[in-house]
Amino acid sequence: MKPYNHQIETNRCKGCGLCVAVCPKHVLEISGKVNVKGYFPAFQARPEDCIFCTTCCIMCPDVAIRIVKESEKAAEPSAA
Repeated sequence: MKPYNHQIETNRCKGCGLCVAVCPKHVLEISGKVNVKGYFPAFQARPEDCIFCTTCCIMCPDVAIRIVKESEKAAEPSAA
């Protein structure tokens, strides 16, 4: 399991393609499906290649992309 999770809020994305252009691993592409605003949003075409560099997050003018740290599983109580 990866320590981070890449998330795109597709309904905030206007499909400008800036994130696609700057991704060093070519993870992102523009979708063929329209979002609620009528735009073709970005999506993770190859999520397994993501290195969580945050370049897409920094470039996104709509703040539609974020990288979040996966919460660690709660330690199970030991039997006494």
